[in-house]
Amino acid sequence: MIPNQWYVVLESKQVQMKPVGVTRMGEKLVFWRDAGGKVSCLRDRCVHRGAALSEGQVLHGQLQCPFHGFEYDASGQVTLIPANGRNAPAPERFKVHAYLTHEAHGWIWIWWGEQPPVDLEPPLFFDDIDAAFYYATIYDPWSTHYSRVIENQLDVVHLPFVHHNTIGRGNRALVDGPGVEWVNENQFNVYVFNRVDDGTPPRRPDEVPVPDPTRDYRLEFIFPNLWQNRISEKVRVLGVFVPVDDEHTLLYLRFYQKFMKAPVLGSWIARVAMPFNRLVAHQDRRIVQTQVPKPSSLQMGERLIQGDRPIVEYRRRRQELKQAAGI
Repeated sequence: MIPNQWYVVLESKQVQMKPVGVTRMGEKLVFWRDAGGKVSCLRDRCVHRGAALSEGQVLHGQLQCPFHGFEYDASGQVTLIPANGRNAPAPERFKVHAYLTHEAHGWIWIWWGEQPPVDLEPPLFFDDIDAAFYYATIYDPWSTHYSRVIENQLDVVHLPFVHHNTIGRGNRALVDGPGVEWVNENQFNVYVFNRVDDGTPPRRPDEVPVPDPTRDYRLEFIFPNLWQNRISEKVRVLGVFVPVDDEHTLLYLRFYQKFMKAPVLGSWIARVAMPFNRLVAHQDRRIVQTQVPKPSSLQMGERLIQGDRPIVEYRRRRQELKQAAGI
């Protein structure tokens, strides 16, 4: 994983009134909401005797350990040790690590790494997904490193083989391009034209037309773990690749639509689309889970082709971010 990044780790609706314990980034974490609904995140281990804080409860906006009643605020500081009396101050060293959180668009992010900088900007999101969309979400576990799942969604070569009876029908195996357009240092778009092999060579990336940004199909990726398949102005598939640990990923898939504007029908259409999206994801998962090594890297002995350009761009920037974080 790349340190010092905003990672989407949960969907907002997964954190309600009770503490929620999950494994993310190889760590056990606990999330809860205070009386105002703000989400907080701590390492899920009491500083006192190591019990899971996620088995506790929320009292007055603070998290209470289920073992001996220690109470924690959002900074991870113990504010009450019941055995010492309610008026006794808790030592400053009684503190667990807290992660900064951000909530928007129905997602929860954490800043995973060292102390966030004072000028930290909120995480990026796709600025053309607005409240007019209706959506539905599925959660899908994959037994592989999150980088492999991301690369699969940037892979424009595999469709006629892995998805021959779904989104890859038509035997369009020849790949023109693909083009890669960097929006900023942590976001890029991919555009590609797949066609039936007619004996002519594939066009180079600089020979394929740049799509109309308001109309045409493209793939979009935001570091470290957000992806959008921009099918049309009114239809999107969004993927979030949540690292569980070095060998497991939780794929969150959302289908967005706004061609049907009636609230009940709009939500129903989004839900109805999800079984097909799960089927397509499972076609990928069957193959991607066989790839070795589990995590990808910029230099790993593979023999890549022109059609792999989006994957190379992803790996190159990922390597830069890791080096900037000192790993």
